[in-house]
Amino acid sequence: MHHFTYGWLTPTLSFVMACVGSALGLRCTVRALAATGRSRRNWLLTAALAIGSGIWTMHFIAMLGFGVSGSAIRYNVPLTVLSLVVAVLVVGAGVFTVGYGRSRAHSLLLGGLGAGLGVAAMHYIGMAALRLHGGVGYDPLLVGLSVLIAVAAATAALWAALTVYGTAGATVASLVMGLAVSSMHYTGMAAVDVRLTPGQAALPGATATEFIFPLTVVLGSFLFLTSAFVALSPTAQQRAESESAVRRLHDVEAHGAEAPAS
Repeated sequence: MHHFTYGWLTPTLSFVMACVGSALGLRCTVRALAATGRSRRNWLLTAALAIGSGIWTMHFIAMLGFGVSGSAIRYNVPLTVLSLVVAVLVVGAGVFTVGYGRSRAHSLLLGGLGAGLGVAAMHYIGMAALRLHGGVGYDPLLVGLSVLIAVAAATAALWAALTVYGTAGATVASLVMGLAVSSMHYTGMAAVDVRLTPGQAALPGATATEFIFPLTVVLGSFLFLTSAFVALSPTAQQRAESESAVRRLHDVEAHGAEAPAS
C-alpha cells in the first residue's frame, strides 16, 4: 500500500485545492455576516458549496496517488457522489450555525464541529466507495485522532476568519483549514489496513481516470471561477459607500437645480 504514486504532485495539488476551497468558503462566511436576508443565505450556501467541494476535491486528488500492490482499485460511483453531498450538507450546517447564531463563541464551536465532522464524513464515505481485491480495516485510535484534527482545526480556521480581519487573517485561516483537511486525510489513511484476497474477477465501479478525475476538474474549475467572482464583487461596506456617494451626488444636483438663475 502506498500513497505517493506520483511523488509530491498529488499531495501538493490536493493541499492547494483544500486551501482554495477553504479560502473561498471562509470569505463567503465573512461576507454573509455583513449581509442580511437573502444575501446572507446565498453567501452561506456558496460557502458550504466551496468548502464541501474543496475538501472533496482535496481527498480524491490525494487518492489518485493511492495504490495497493497486487490489486486494481475502483470506486463505487453512488457512494462517491454521496460523499460530496454529505460534505456540502454537513459543512453547510456548520457555516449556517455561524451565520445565524446569536452567540459568537457558541456558534464558532458548533460551526467548527459541523465543518470538522463534514470533513471526516466525506473522507470515510469516500473510503467506503473503494473497491479492491480484499478488505479494508481501520485503526480506531487513528480514526478518532483524524476526526479530532478535523474538528479542532476547522474551529480554529473559522475563528481566524471571523476574528483576524484583512488579507493576513484570510490567508492564515485558509492555510489552517487546508492543513486541517490534509492532516485529517493522511491521518485517516495511516489508519487503513488492507488485507488482500487474491482474485482475477473484474472489480465493480469506475476507475479514477473514468470518474474521479473528470469530476475533480469540474469542481476545481468551479472553485477558481467562483473565487474570481467573489474577489471582484463589492463588499457590503463598499456597496454602502457607493450608495452614499450616489445619494450625495443626487443631493448636489437637486440643490443645483433649485438654485435661482442669476
